[in-house]
Amino acid sequence: MSQAAATIVPAIPLARRKLILAACMAASFMAAVEATIIATAMPSIASSLGGFGLFAWVFSSYMLTQAATIPVYGRLADIYGRRKIFFAGAFLFLLGSTLCGFAHSMPQLVAFRAIQGLGAGGVQPIANTIVGDIYTPVERARVQGMLSGVFGVSAVIGPSLGAFIVQYGDWPVVFWMNLPIGAAAIAMIALFLPEHVRTRAHRIDYQGSLLLLLAIGALMLLLQGAGLPVAARAACAAVFVLAGGVLVLHERRVAEPMLPLELWRNRVVVSSSLGSLVTGTLMMGVTAYLPTYVQGNMGRGPEVSAIILALMSVVWVLASATAGLCLPRTTYRRIASLGALALIAGAAMLIALTPARGPVWAAIGAVSIGAGMGFCNTTFMVSVQTSVGWQQRGAATSSTMFLRFLGQSLGAAVFGAVLNASLHGRTQPAAHALDRLMDAHWRATIAAADLAHLVDATAAAMRHAYLLTGTLAVLALLLALTYPARLGPASRYTSPAARERSARSTG
Repeated sequence: MSQAAATIVPAIPLARRKLILAACMAASFMAAVEATIIATAMPSIASSLGGFGLFAWVFSSYMLTQAATIPVYGRLADIYGRRKIFFAGAFLFLLGSTLCGFAHSMPQLVAFRAIQGLGAGGVQPIANTIVGDIYTPVERARVQGMLSGVFGVSAVIGPSLGAFIVQYGDWPVVFWMNLPIGAAAIAMIALFLPEHVRTRAHRIDYQGSLLLLLAIGALMLLLQGAGLPVAARAACAAVFVLAGGVLVLHERRVAEPMLPLELWRNRVVVSSSLGSLVTGTLMMGVTAYLPTYVQGNMGRGPEVSAIILALMSVVWVLASATAGLCLPRTTYRRIASLGALALIAGAAMLIALTPARGPVWAAIGAVSIGAGMGFCNTTFMVSVQTSVGWQQRGAATSSTMFLRFLGQSLGAAVFGAVLNASLHGRTQPAAHALDRLMDAHWRATIAAADLAHLVDATAAAMRHAYLLTGTLAVLALLLALTYPARLGPASRYTSPAARERSARSTG
């Protein structure tokens, strides 16, 4: 038995809450931009360190450890309080960032990125949980809209910032720029976030933690490790199924499970978490393949696709803020449904996209997708945090964020499989066909008829991918409609499990 925190955050003056919010936004930005800034910096880093064969693992190692630890950090924050767990995650993240800048080889960089990811798993979800703690449900809608916008801002700034640093400075700065941001966030949380700890005994579910890490790690490795041998991928699938099955049986028996299955009896948590999974998957069909369509099938330059993605991200930020302002005066179902309808409209534009329709058509579709993501993500986070109490808010927030990350990894695998299946028999494998289309020199030397055939084949394959995007958007709408009809931040929702506990206590 260990002593742990049944922590209560006291009333905090508005000025201090704003400083805490600023610290949480800085921490979230630090972890979010890390995933985008590396994209443009990695070619220069790999050239400096050598070992191009490990290029993909610099990204995968970070995502694997980040995703695997998110649920664990969330549960620990419910047990020990937010501050301690946030400090642990931020310290690990900054340690990994420091070591990455000192890497002398690609294997070292992959290992240090894994340490970074171990910390990132505790930075974003706990920062979101802290914000959920210090604001009332009505206020929470507005500030969570601002936090959701951080992801859009990082998507715009990250690639440009990475390119600027490697062009005019040294690549270690890409990692070391996190140090002052992280140190400031830690200091502000330490100074301004009080937590009054009521100590009580807890039995830490170490077995559950290990099983959870093993199951999620195997799943993420299966999704991220496209280059792994078939036997290794089969082993990952087997480990995921076995560890996941044992985990569910184990968690049903323990008094304080690491993965509270009770959360999945909460209708709002289920709707929001599955919505995050679906929209996370959907996003990969746009961010990963729309630039390829614009450059490869339309023959436009990379600056055109960059502008389209930037527009989508800006609209995402604006939509997040708008959703936060509107939620206190309406319901979760209404705002999430509006977001899902925007996703459907954007997917319809992309399904109808042809090379002849040009980048403006693609931009309208992407902007509509951005608006839908802003409305949906803000609703998912606010509704989850409002539907549970303090002692489950960390686990519920982390569950929603984890499923968003899982959706992104799942989307990368599923959309890639759809493209390859669609191109099978028409032309070479998808990766090779798209690489050739993106090569301006090759396009200039190939016969017009051969180029037209390849463009037609890949455009048809992309349409199949966007049909999948449309299907996911419709599924997001169906999930939005599962919210209780009149539920919003200004009303209260009591889960069946909570009602059952209340009935037992009064009986």
